[in-house]
Amino acid sequence: MAVPYADLHLQYESIKSEIDAAIAAVIRDSSFIRGPYVDNFETAFAAAVGAPHCVSCANGTDALYVAMRALGVSPGDEVITTAWSWISTSAMITHAGANVVFCDTDAGSYTIDPAAIENAITPRTVGIIPVHLYGQPADMDAIMQIARRHKLWVIEDCAQAHLAEYRDQQVGTFGDAATYSFYPGKNLGAMGDAGAIVTGRADLAERMAMLARHGGLVKHQHRIEGINSRLDGMQAAILSAKLPHLTRWTQARQAAATVYDAGLNQIEDVVVPQVAPDRTHVYHLYTIQHPERDKLAAHLSANNVQTAVNYPVALPFLEAYGRLEHRPEQFPNAHRAQSRILSLPMFAEITAPQQKTVVDLIRAFG
Repeated sequence: MAVPYADLHLQYESIKSEIDAAIAAVIRDSSFIRGPYVDNFETAFAAAVGAPHCVSCANGTDALYVAMRALGVSPGDEVITTAWSWISTSAMITHAGANVVFCDTDAGSYTIDPAAIENAITPRTVGIIPVHLYGQPADMDAIMQIARRHKLWVIEDCAQAHLAEYRDQQVGTFGDAATYSFYPGKNLGAMGDAGAIVTGRADLAERMAMLARHGGLVKHQHRIEGINSRLDGMQAAILSAKLPHLTRWTQARQAAATVYDAGLNQIEDVVVPQVAPDRTHVYHLYTIQHPERDKLAAHLSANNVQTAVNYPVALPFLEAYGRLEHRPEQFPNAHRAQSRILSLPMFAEITAPQQKTVVDLIRAFG
């Protein structure tokens, strides 16, 4: 049985009439940039994640940049983030004008290690960007305690963690701001690029909105110099159609993870995702570890099962950060994981026979 890594067309087919109607409405109203569809999505998404304010933007990468600019990041500042994430997290620190400072991860959850944060703080540190990686929240109590103690801002990178919870509180509601990606493959995905920032601070929301809209909230009234990072009406309407299904899709992902756990837990050399206490994992990715990752991936591919490696190189060891001259011993957990992690097929519509195929093939790998 062929098992895709994800199946976006199947998701579309399951709510085809709603998506088609949303697209048709935008075309009918010619509401392509800003307008009521964007406003409605911002209101609905803020309510869904429990945040007072939502500022939409073009993508999750821009969301990080806009949030940092709004918080006043300046040249010479240092911003701490995880060694294990997609490059948007760290690259936007640099583009916002600051210096990126990496911290190692917790070995079990892959999220940033709070103890490493404490050790990385210097007089130039202004903020922390924890990433809720693969769908699992970072240790927000410890992170926020550190931030308050040192008077640092916190931006939560929630690109992979829509509706995830830490101690019964949604991620995205702990820090000064939180950024989301709606890249098509995300748990809540658009049919193109899209992103958003949520915050509890009205002043920050206003400044972020201005930054994302050429520096003004009213056309031709440019109060500051901004950029062009707007969520378009088509993507907003599509996201609004999908949002009511997100809880159900999340539960389906969690149920699928339980099936994987039961089938893979007893297989030698396979390490299933470790969910830390008091955290609700939403399984954007179901990522295992195996000492022969590449051979296992090739075995699965030869049997028509798609997998992915997220991510093959930890951030400090990318060529882009060669100037920092990082060494493996500085980030032992991230360095070890990069050669062992493998993401298995995971999507809300995955079937029990498809999962059985994956588990049986891994068991046969030996």
